[in-house]
Amino acid sequence: MSWHQPAGSTARDGYDSVVDPGSDGWSHTGLRILTLAAGASRRVETGESEWVIVPLTGGGARVEVDGTAYQLDGRADVWAGPTDLVYVPRDSAFTVTSDDGGTLALAHARARTAFPVRRVPASAVPVELRGAGTCSRQVHNFGTPATLDADSIIACEVYTPAGNWSSYPPHKHDEDRPGVESELEEIYYFRIRVAPGGAAPEGADPIGYQRVYGTDERPIDVLAEVRTGDVVLVPHGWHGPAMAPAGYDMYYLNVMAGPGRERAWLICDDPAHGWVRGTWDGQPVDPRLPLHDPAG
Repeated sequence: MSWHQPAGSTARDGYDSVVDPGSDGWSHTGLRILTLAAGASRRVETGESEWVIVPLTGGGARVEVDGTAYQLDGRADVWAGPTDLVYVPRDSAFTVTSDDGGTLALAHARARTAFPVRRVPASAVPVELRGAGTCSRQVHNFGTPATLDADSIIACEVYTPAGNWSSYPPHKHDEDRPGVESELEEIYYFRIRVAPGGAAPEGADPIGYQRVYGTDERPIDVLAEVRTGDVVLVPHGWHGPAMAPAGYDMYYLNVMAGPGRERAWLICDDPAHGWVRGTWDGQPVDPRLPLHDPAG
């Protein structure tokens, strides 16, 4: 299985990109990217997974579950701020309809328990500014345990201004060590843009970079040049940094889940690099953050 999946390389069944649990070496998490024309719909059987429907571009959408419709105002694109979303449990089905045409992320993870359907409004999504200096980034914690009741899925969005590093220091979460580290697979879905104010010529090629590396016992080696629509999978190992080169802002959607019964994101820094966190003391957060007005 390829851990770096360029945009379009896993397109099938009308989806722009497909990652499903049950593939070789991949067991718990999934992500489908769906682009719909105005007024078009898609029905999805949830099966053994719970799902979170997240508008990416194009504005509003409607999600119908068991005869009840949940309206999502959405956003013009991911750079416009937090979005509302809908959680749908396992052993169910939903139909998503695009109002004006747009792209949605359908994040999912295997679940043991069905939680109630829930719409989370954009106004309830916590916006966190994490790190400092050139390691400053912005996190939308829409699918974390503090925000969303669910069985296993953990999801968030991260924004990294041009020239900054995120997912840093490198860290891992591939062992079950209660109170210390969670065992979680992780998906990164990227969108990259020319940073505002950049005098980019026609033909500019917004790019970023993502690093994943393993241990002697569980090797993995990924150094991926990523563009809008690319996916990087982290089955195990240290991951980071995610690098936004000068001139290009980076967005990524994270989806995580694992076999443990405790739904928690507990990480362990690579001891060779964890000391970097101490250098942030006294440094200001990048003044470009937030990249938009969290109030809308």
